[in-house]
Amino acid sequence: MNYLRKNVSGNFSLPSDSLMPMSSKEVNFSCTFDEEFKYILLPVSYSLVCFFGLILNSVALWMFITKMRPWKPSTVYMFHLALSDTLYVLSLPMLIYYYANRSHWPFGVVLCKIVRFLFYANLYCSILFLTCISVHRYLGICHPIRSLTLIKPRHAHMVCGFVWTAVIACLVPTLILVNTSRNGNSTLCHDTSRPEEFHNFVTYNSVVMVLLFILPFLVIVVCYCLMARALCQPRKGLAQNQQSSSRKKSIKLIIVVLVVFAICFVPFHITRTLYYAYRIFDADCKTLNIVNFSYKITRPLASVNSCLDPILYFLAGDHYRSKLLRVLTRQTPNTRSTAYEYAPNGKNIELAFKNPDAQAGSDSRL
Repeated sequence: MNYLRKNVSGNFSLPSDSLMPMSSKEVNFSCTFDEEFKYILLPVSYSLVCFFGLILNSVALWMFITKMRPWKPSTVYMFHLALSDTLYVLSLPMLIYYYANRSHWPFGVVLCKIVRFLFYANLYCSILFLTCISVHRYLGICHPIRSLTLIKPRHAHMVCGFVWTAVIACLVPTLILVNTSRNGNSTLCHDTSRPEEFHNFVTYNSVVMVLLFILPFLVIVVCYCLMARALCQPRKGLAQNQQSSSRKKSIKLIIVVLVVFAICFVPFHITRTLYYAYRIFDADCKTLNIVNFSYKITRPLASVNSCLDPILYFLAGDHYRSKLLRVLTRQTPNTRSTAYEYAPNGKNIELAFKNPDAQAGSDSRL
């Protein structure tokens, strides 16, 4: 690989032609890399995420606001997840221009801080809202009676407010540390700190990663293990069709959330941790270049969650799929959701569901 003194990544806090004398407390910023690949990879990948993410999440927000009321707790979590994804994809056109223009940022330092902030805000809001959805589903499967009596939509709104507050509070240092710098005739928009603050920046990011990624991921894994054990056992008091519907929805939720973590969140945090660690421990340039390449690959993957989250609404959301298909096919809902069926002996009366949504409602809170 060629190590060139030009176009250093936006993740570096020094221009590539500035070689600092190294001290025992400084990080090795002397390595420079050939990063031509990112000027194709990042604009193309961010463009695709922006296009599909904006369409899918706009449709989701419209569905939640106009077609899904009154909201259930799980719908509240999904609405806030779609809102987070929408805010992020709206910031992508500036990043697309930045990388297509070969790392030149003409939008000023304030917008640089906001764009970098929105990336991490969406990343950790998505993780926490997926955790909320998973915990809610766990309570519905393993503690159905308690969840019906204790968990209301207003409680979900309170939890979402806490999530937004916690993420914003944790990411305030990002707004302070992120900055721009000049590199020849170009202006770079960094997503790390200045070199003299890099050790503190890595410590801060490590704490945020533990609080907003590792702990929620462990909670999700524990919930899914307990759900899997409960789903393998027959449930008393529920008809066979109700058990089957609840089991299928839970399995879909588990699969989609684990896929999102496996594609988007886990690779990004692993490669970013390695990238920061190798910079701190003064790794050789060849090794650092490989880690830097891997890190740049996983950044757009982390953004793909904005396109994958709507799949969760479609497969595991309460009535989302049936109502979306009804809108797309322009069907009108049945005014009468139930009908009475008379047994042959004329004595026993049974209640039968004619509307699929009415039948799904019997286990929608599980």
